[in-house]
This record gives sequence, C-alpha cells and structure tokens, in this order.
Amino acid sequence: MSSCSAVIVAAGRGHRSGEGIPKQYRPVAGQSALRRSLSLLSETCSPAQLQVVIHPNDRSLYDNVVEGLDLPPPVAGGATRQASVLAGLVALEPKKPSHVLIHDAARPFASPALVSRAIEAARKTGAAVPALRVADTVKTVDADGRITGTADRDTLRIVQTPQAFAFGPLLAAHRKAEQAGRTDFTDDAALMEWAGHTVSTFEGETGNFKLTTAEDFMRAETMLHNRLTDVRTGMGFDVHAFGPGDHVTLGGLRIAHDRGLSGHSDADVVLHAIVDAILGALADGDIGAHFPPSDPQWKGATSDRFVKFAVERLAKRGGVIAHLDVTIVSEAPKIGPHRDAMRARIAEIAGIDPGRVGVKATTNEAMGFIGRREGMVAYATATIRLPAS
Repeated sequence: MSSCSAVIVAAGRGHRSGEGIPKQYRPVAGQSALRRSLSLLSETCSPAQLQVVIHPNDRSLYDNVVEGLDLPPPVAGGATRQASVLAGLVALEPKKPSHVLIHDAARPFASPALVSRAIEAARKTGAAVPALRVADTVKTVDADGRITGTADRDTLRIVQTPQAFAFGPLLAAHRKAEQAGRTDFTDDAALMEWAGHTVSTFEGETGNFKLTTAEDFMRAETMLHNRLTDVRTGMGFDVHAFGPGDHVTLGGLRIAHDRGLSGHSDADVVLHAIVDAILGALADGDIGAHFPPSDPQWKGATSDRFVKFAVERLAKRGGVIAHLDVTIVSEAPKIGPHRDAMRARIAEIAGIDPGRVGVKATTNEAMGFIGRREGMVAYATATIRLPAS
C-alpha cells in the first residue's frame, strides 16, 4: 500500500553468531541478510518509506550493502532494540505514515505473502504480529534446572517479525515507555500490550527464522542452496592496450607499473571479464550493453560498480555466485605477489568468500601483441546457481 512504511532494525552486534562483522552484513549464499530484508520490503513499501536503523560504527558496511538502492539515510540506533525502534519511528514521523512494519534485519527469509498478511492484519486491528504454534512440550524450571511445571502449549506462540501497527499509537507508546524509564521491552508487541493496546496475531512462517547463531547461518546456506538447482556457467573476455601511466588497475587493485591501461573507465580487464562472465551466465547481455563507452558518465568509473551491478542482476533473479575464475595473460607486471590480495578484493566486491575466487596468470611466451607488451588480456568464468524455472 502506498502509505506503508517500515523500520528495519540493524543496529545489533550479533555476538552469538560468531566472530566477524555484525551478522546483518554477512553474506548468506552471496547476499547479506540486510540486503535481503530490504529487497523483500521494497516489494511492498516504497523504498523512500524504508527507514534503516544502524549502529554508528557500521556506516561503511551499510553503504556497501545498500549500494544502488534509493533509500533515505540511516539513523543511529540506541543501546537497546527498543531505543533503536524509537529512533526509526521518529525519523519516519515527518512522512506521516498510516501504518508501519517493524522488521529485524536478521530475519531475511520472510516471504512477500507474510508481509502482505502483516499489513492486512494491522489495517484490521491496529496491532498484529506473526506467530507460530509451539510444537514441542514446554517446561518451566527453577534456577537449578529442575522442572517446576508444564506450560499449556495451546496458549503459547512463537512471535516473529515483521510486526505491524498503526503508526501514531505505536510512536505514542514508545514515547510513553521512554518517559516512564522502561527500556526492557524485547519486541513492540510487548510494549503495546504494556501501553494498554490489544495485539492480534496472524499466521507466521517456519522459514522466517532469525539468524542468531553460527548454526543458523549454516542452516540458511543449506536452505538457499537446496533451492538453487539451475547451475550455469558464463565466460568473459576483455583486452586493453597499454598507454602512458604509472600503474594498472587489476581485480580492483592498483598495481605499480611503468605503463597504464587505456580505456573509457579504469580499464580493469579482470573485473570487466568477470562482469561479462556473470552477465553471460544470466543471458543478460554484456558490459557494453549496460555501460556503453559512448556514455560520458562512465568515463574514469571504477569497475567495482560494474561487478556490483551484475551481482545485483543475479540477486534479483534469486541467484548466487558459486565460483569465479580468472586467467590474466600479460608479460608484466607480475601477478603472483598480488594474487591473494586480488582474490580477496574480488570476493569483497562480489559479496562472496575468497575461497570461491580463483586467479591465475601466464605470459604469452613473447608472442603477439601481448608478447610485445602492447596490451593485456583477461579471461573469466562465472558459475552461478539460480532457482529452477
């Protein structure tokens, strides 16, 4: 609906998910949880109505994840989830939304149908949350782990997000809790109950689980890859002539050299070949069709933008990169000393693990234009996985 807005909570640290960057920014089968959540909500709400709340230290991670999405600037979250949601609501208030969804970025597998049910339920009741019945027997225990009772599972529900509310009452409830010094609410349904509102439930989804532990990430990878049974391979090729300069750009790295590569953009033959390989596997044209050299906006552009574009085209079709392999053919500069750094940079740009990137190099045995050091060539193959059509 046109007035639909959403607050996406992405300010947590995710310590239980293991070491590394916060879990909402970690790739899951090639795409971060935050990006997946934003793509989902963009199908229902206008991107201009999506308000992301992040940790103040995560701005560079955030900017990398949302590149290409036309979103309002993120706002900084607070010390608790409750404070972060309030920050998002305050940022949305000038847009006067009628209803708002509150969604955890770490729940990237909700379906469009679930979002539609949330909005419909909120319109009917003013406050509604997705819920699942409890299948197992639930016990209460004391401090020593001894069972003290058995809960009636018919009255129990597991609550998920997105939770949906009339905007005005939810913001008022948050401000009331803030004034009362209450900061302990773990979800917005509990806060609304405390403020005197009735909260309804609607059917949730078992696949809408939250990424919390390392095991959850393994489960997510397995689930997504089991859906991707259409395996394809594309090939890319690029060549650029040497010209004046003091460096070449290869695989997103600046490498010192006594000459440069000539081209409309940064002439990165490695990334250009990768782009064509991904687009070829998608049967989606080539780099020249999407970024024609006749267009002045691409003059001097860094080629990481082109790779991210191709990766996004793949993600929109529900696919992931399984592997990238590159062969560089040139007499100089030497690639070996830069191989691992190049693999890491390509992986970072494509949003995959470095273990899924291969970089090889060879000379042309002093033959032809390559042997005469007039230019450089790169070949690339991209193996991708798509959902079965």
